[in-house]
Amino acid sequence: MIPPLVSFVTWNRMGLSIRNLKSLLSTSDDFELHIVDSNSRDNTWDYIKVLKDERIKSRTRFEANRGPVYAANFNLARRKKGQYFVTVDSDVNIHTKKWLSEFLKAFECFPEVGLLGAVSCRYYERYKHPLIKVEKNGAYYLQMHKGFIEGCCQCFRPELLDILGYWSEENCMGDVEICHRICNYTTYKAGFFPAVEIDQTQKIACSGCRGEKLCNLDKEENTCFSIWEEFYSNPKFRAVYGWKYKKCVEEMADGKRTVYCASIHDEDSMKNHYYRMNMAQENFQYYEMYSN
Repeated sequence: MIPPLVSFVTWNRMGLSIRNLKSLLSTSDDFELHIVDSNSRDNTWDYIKVLKDERIKSRTRFEANRGPVYAANFNLARRKKGQYFVTVDSDVNIHTKKWLSEFLKAFECFPEVGLLGAVSCRYYERYKHPLIKVEKNGAYYLQMHKGFIEGCCQCFRPELLDILGYWSEENCMGDVEICHRICNYTTYKAGFFPAVEIDQTQKIACSGCRGEKLCNLDKEENTCFSIWEEFYSNPKFRAVYGWKYKKCVEEMADGKRTVYCASIHDEDSMKNHYYRMNMAQENFQYYEMYSN
């Protein structure tokens, strides 16, 4: 089997990226790691450049942050046929040592599953919808029937991605929209996977940061966390452009578009599938304006 492709996208908050890349790489599991820095204003890129591990296959720094979907699809476009795809957000700290092996064993055990996601223990306390525990040979996952799988740490079966293509760049609603497509327009199931344990600590004190020697920020008026907070635009984007998701959902329901979403990073996908370039470009430009 081709080693899974692991996508790690970061943007500012160097302290978290250092901590969480170390935990991601601490496993002996084999994978291809592709790291994207979406134009961080701190010293994140300096750290990424010196990070050493043979499993790191690419390091890319964008000249502008065009949003999380743009970056995730950039790495997804690198996926080979038959290759599992895993996305790990920069605020995800993985506790399970053989975390990738656990994901792959579950997919082997449950052939009906297309997407498994790991979340923090606290997330389950906030989840509003019923989950069905599905067990087999000592393994289990929590099958979702309503809602969505948080996009912080997700593993996708390759056959499902052949059907879905990419995250929608036309609405950029990420985990919400891709789970809608999975649960309503494919035969695959999606669920949470407690066997992979994570936390999502959001802030580290400068005194406890492993990147203190790399950091050039003054730390009084600016830290990597204050920069992130100032330019974090996801909630504002959803408030302004949430209507685009509803439009895409309606078009699928009416049969005006298929479940497959194309990407600007894959020219063939745009040629062979419906793609509103103007809607996607408007989304990218929003992030360029407010997140850089």
